[in-house]
Amino acid sequence: MIYRVELPRLGTFDAWRSAARALASNDVPADAIEWQREGEAPSLFGGSTTLPAARQITVPKAFVPLAKLICSSRASGALDLLYRVLLRCRNEPQLLGNRADAQMQQLEAWAKNIRRDMHKMKAFVRFRDVTPHGANRRQFISWFEPDHRIEELIGSFFTRRFGDMDWVIVTPEVTMRCEVGTLTLEAVVSERLDLSDETEELWRTYYANIFNPARLKIKAMQSEMPKKYWKNLPEADLIPDLIAGAQARVAQMQREAPRLPSPRSQRILERLPARAPIDEVHSCTRCPIGAKATQAVMGKGPKDAPLMIVGEQPGDREDLTGQPFVGPAGQLFDDIAAAAGLVRDAVYVTNAVKHFKYIPRGKRRIHQSPNRSEITACRYWLDQEIAQVQPMLIVAMGSAAAQALTGNSAALMARCGRVEQSLEGLPVLITLHPAAILRSDTPAPLRAQLQADLQRASEMLIAAAARTAG
Repeated sequence: MIYRVELPRLGTFDAWRSAARALASNDVPADAIEWQREGEAPSLFGGSTTLPAARQITVPKAFVPLAKLICSSRASGALDLLYRVLLRCRNEPQLLGNRADAQMQQLEAWAKNIRRDMHKMKAFVRFRDVTPHGANRRQFISWFEPDHRIEELIGSFFTRRFGDMDWVIVTPEVTMRCEVGTLTLEAVVSERLDLSDETEELWRTYYANIFNPARLKIKAMQSEMPKKYWKNLPEADLIPDLIAGAQARVAQMQREAPRLPSPRSQRILERLPARAPIDEVHSCTRCPIGAKATQAVMGKGPKDAPLMIVGEQPGDREDLTGQPFVGPAGQLFDDIAAAAGLVRDAVYVTNAVKHFKYIPRGKRRIHQSPNRSEITACRYWLDQEIAQVQPMLIVAMGSAAAQALTGNSAALMARCGRVEQSLEGLPVLITLHPAAILRSDTPAPLRAQLQADLQRASEMLIAAAARTAG
């Protein structure tokens, strides 16, 4: 006797489970059953639609979720194979975990394709806003063509994900509708919807302009977004032409790309003085400090001064006035320099970093030390000043100045009073910054150290001038 089981388009799993329980509990073999989905042509041999009374049977817990997936498959023979595995499960409780079994391998392969189809539906459903004027809730509609009958499996996801709006997803066989958080499904045959709107042409123009042919990987692209989904995308008809012209566009980009100099020539170019360094520094973006500072603060003094004093960075007062060494530390420097025999107007004073780095605290701006990358970035401007002034001696006041000039970030106090070489080979006298004296609980020895170092700088200049005159 042949049994014919008719399964509805919606509720397929529940109908299959009910029929399979009745048939399996009466030991009906798989060859005696014809599974027929709604919409499929019936067998020429007919068959009885009256099933035997169901009795209780037990199956492994993992069988139910697998059966839900397989019941949504469009693969020929899927329901028949699922029933055969059901019959075996009664005597082989470990069957579902046997990856070497041929029937289980086939079921798992179908289940994998269905999961992938569900993933693609989550990724490629595109809603169009159809909210009427004055509506209390947003309303959206979408069209999607799944490979399998997954609407019942996927509906709860969209309900959770888009519960704050009303929506309709139309597929060729089912219409899914969510209104005020309630999901309903209706088995309705539908033609493809035209959901184009005024924003799609803007999107097509944008997509065509951001398409990067140099990064095109066709196999990876089609693996993630197979061609069958392209028809659901506004830019779909652009993709073939963009792919076809990718090689020519890459060649054009290569021809038009700027040619980079060799590393050696680049280093030489970076050391050349800029034509207008003072003007350029105000729009400098080499590091983020300039975005918060009021203005860049360049050096001040004779352009042929034999001595250059390099501090660390401008302070609050310098940032507001645009002049170096005019704040409390600058005023202390003037006093100590005068005591050491240096004339401020004859010295070129500047800073290693040209913008004020700080953090706001109420109405105050608290000084922050520049880091290595900021010091390195600002070295570009310091190089221009050194090239213009061409001093005989440089005094580096503070660790940032010492690091910028010599490239050495070793502890400062152990180097005070020592003469080192700059990256260009100029003599650099290392000393502390006047701000360190202002912050110290014992300023006297530090003041004495700075005064002695500045006095030594004065003596070195006098000796150098004497040698030149002799």
